[in-house]
Amino acid sequence: MRQCQHIVQIDTEGPGMTDITAGVARWLAGEKAGTGLLTLFIRHTSASLTIQENADPTVQADLMDALDGLASRDAPYRHHTEGPDDMPAHIRSMITGVSLQVPVSNGRMLLGTWQGIYVIEHRDRPHRREVVLHYAGD
Repeated sequence: MRQCQHIVQIDTEGPGMTDITAGVARWLAGEKAGTGLLTLFIRHTSASLTIQENADPTVQADLMDALDGLASRDAPYRHHTEGPDDMPAHIRSMITGVSLQVPVSNGRMLLGTWQGIYVIEHRDRPHRREVVLHYAGD
């Protein structure tokens, strides 16, 4: 079994979902991946990762609205050192998760037809986020 690892930097534009599927696929191809498992891990507590529909952007807008409803910026949080958007971002990150696993076959991620990999930015301003990619397999 072989392993390879890479850190990719993603510039977000503020709250929303950034599709990183194509960049991850290019990295796998460049590593000549075979059959194995790809793990993705975001190195932040106020952003997260998800696999979601990539065909209709209104899905992403509705998901962001749903997260707003689950962790409102207007709630009376105790933690507000980094601003009023920080604690809701931590909650949203905890709900959506910071790591993903994707099976790989013949160097290609086995995502469904309408699935894409997204970084979800939960803070109100742009950030540079780091995602660790780790492939283990043939």
